[in-house]
Amino acid sequence: MRGILGRHTDKFYALFRIVVGLLFACHGAQKLFGAFGGQAQPVASLMGFAGIIEFFGGLLVMIGLFTSWAAFLASGTMAVAYFMVHFKDGFWPIENKGETAVLYCFAFLYIAARGAGPWSVAQALGKPGLE
Repeated sequence: MRGILGRHTDKFYALFRIVVGLLFACHGAQKLFGAFGGQAQPVASLMGFAGIIEFFGGLLVMIGLFTSWAAFLASGTMAVAYFMVHFKDGFWPIENKGETAVLYCFAFLYIAARGAGPWSVAQALGKPGLE
């Protein structure tokens, strides 16, 4: 399998970054705008602040601009969400419904470590400092 798909690793990473960023931005849109069946939260609340990070951080990760910084902030936000919201209902994510927060946390940590990569604004501008 490595021989077949291995040469496309960078492309799969780009797709991963784009999809994770888009889905995270959708969570933010739920909190900020009430989109996708969500309920708009006051911007000056903890949920509103989370919505700002989710929406704008997700967009930055998706387009590949300031990716490492945005992903690191998003990862931390999901760690806080897990411990503030889910952990009180049990240790294991499968029990406390925190699987999504844990997955986002570690996906964003990986993206923060790897940077924008291909198909990104940073790469198109030729500015590695914008990763």
